[in-house]
Amino acid sequence: MHKIKVAVIGVGKLGSIHARVYSEMKNVELVGVCDINPEKAKKLARLLKTNYYPQYHKIIPLVEAVSIAVPTTIHYAIGKDFLRNGVHCLIEKPLTADIKEAEELLKIAKEKKCILQVGHIERFNPAIQTIMKLPGKPRFIECHRLGKFSPRIKDVGVVLDLMIHDIDIILTLVKASIETIDAMGVKILTKYEDIANARIKFTDGTICNLTASRVSDEIMRKIRIFKESAYISLDYFKQEVMVYRKEKKRIVSRLLSVKKEEPLKAEITSFINCLHKKSNPIVSGEEAYLALKLAFQILEKIKENERKNNFHRCR
Repeated sequence: MHKIKVAVIGVGKLGSIHARVYSEMKNVELVGVCDINPEKAKKLARLLKTNYYPQYHKIIPLVEAVSIAVPTTIHYAIGKDFLRNGVHCLIEKPLTADIKEAEELLKIAKEKKCILQVGHIERFNPAIQTIMKLPGKPRFIECHRLGKFSPRIKDVGVVLDLMIHDIDIILTLVKASIETIDAMGVKILTKYEDIANARIKFTDGTICNLTASRVSDEIMRKIRIFKESAYISLDYFKQEVMVYRKEKKRIVSRLLSVKKEEPLKAEITSFINCLHKKSNPIVSGEEAYLALKLAFQILEKIKENERKNNFHRCR
């Protein structure tokens, strides 16, 4: 098996982990890293015994695949340049900050026969993979994704930053069309929504309630799924799953066995396996596009409700 030549563009918090994971893989050659912060990139390159490149364009002819972990607003520009040159891409979520840009990347990837995988990392969380195997149809889903404010993410709001994870998981769990959406958001520390809540009703009757905040003291990453025969509570951080069932006249609970592992490592390993086997990724560009499309519908509903509230305040 030949070694896939890869590079990482953007070596911030996530990109540096991408580079570290690639450097540890036997079937991969980490050709180099690139970042606008030369000192940080050079330091990482020395640590991982690879090369530093000040401009990503110089890496394009040297690699077969790339991880793009830069601010969301430049995913399109960088992804487009690699895809047009036949380089397979793993782009961090969300796919882009604009729906038309996402459509363009899908088109280029298809034309160039490139694998386009998007970093919806929760799909690789072993706890989520465990509940995907459980029988029964969801009737009500409640998601909470709360965290402390980080100035690292300045170019998008909490819907594209955090809620997009839960949107992707919900679209994986519920196989029905969307009937209605209602949503609200509040700006606290940035010009974008820092807290958001969305309520989505699907045509099969399933209702999903999503709450995301990036200005909370409490850190929480949970999903609760109510089925006709069971209630499932999943903690993404702890990679734990509790299942509650009604037996006669009492509720019994069971902690499911989950083989814990690093989701990002599983995501990158899956990407490289797709390249070797020429198979479709677990989170394809098309699936990430659908999550992005729903995220923008939620954002539009937030704006609509803001306009209504402002109108009532001015009366």
